[in-house]
Amino acid sequence: MWNILQNLHVVWKSNADKVVSRSRDCLVSSLLALAVLSLAVTSHAQVSPSGSLKRSPAEVVKRYVLLDQKGARLDAPSFDTLTPYINWKEEPAWGRVVVVEKTDVPDDYRKWEILNNLEVVIPVTFQVRGAVYLESATFIPEDTTEEVRFHVKVVGNYWRIVSPIIPPHVGLKRMVSFAREAEANEENKTHRTELASLIDSLRKAK
Repeated sequence: MWNILQNLHVVWKSNADKVVSRSRDCLVSSLLALAVLSLAVTSHAQVSPSGSLKRSPAEVVKRYVLLDQKGARLDAPSFDTLTPYINWKEEPAWGRVVVVEKTDVPDDYRKWEILNNLEVVIPVTFQVRGAVYLESATFIPEDTTEEVRFHVKVVGNYWRIVSPIIPPHVGLKRMVSFAREAEANEENKTHRTELASLIDSLRKAK
């Protein structure tokens, strides 16, 4: 009987330790979240610079994703509009553009990974329709869901996305418009035919 009680005590103590450990982990996570959010003033009435600590880091990610959807990374002049949100100075030469329909950037800090009060990871979900391969001007349809975990940290008193550097994720409608513009400016007849075929493929994906 005593052995049974001892075993019960050991089990109870082990479980209690686990509960305390989980509670402590939750408390630490909550405190870190409060530390992050205490830097951010969520009132939209307050004007503050892009990436300011007075804003939520999620706003930086939202803005970057929105500009990317609008095609800001498809040409060099537009890239300057992204610099207030990122910590890299130039883009790799991409041969592929991911075509997306919808994106979701969570405002709820409980869905983030909070590394410390100046560094978080925010998961972004993309509803992907396929990809355009630029060299061949072809669209390969593929309906899937992609999650990208954006690492955001304070750099020089501003929230900045530090990684990952992913291929452009452009909205379907914008990609159609981009292909039309390219077709209109293309002098080579063969290339115009390829672009027309690309436009037709993208329209079918709608």
